[in-house]
Amino acid sequence: MPSNLSLSELDDRIAILRGNIRQLVEQAAAVSGGQNEERIADRIAQQTAELDRLVAEREALSGK
Repeated sequence: MPSNLSLSELDDRIAILRGNIRQLVEQAAAVSGGQNEERIADRIAQQTAELDRLVAEREALSGK
């Protein structure tokens, strides 16, 4: 389902998601404990899925 964001808004959101994923990976490397690791892994998966969706939408919008 398209988000109806402009190309510029998509680029901004993609940059935010990439930053979020980078921070989550850093957190995952710093923590130990099953529940914390699982929660961070779930969050990384959610952010990555959203990133993939927005990148596909941006590519469709820009005609790539």
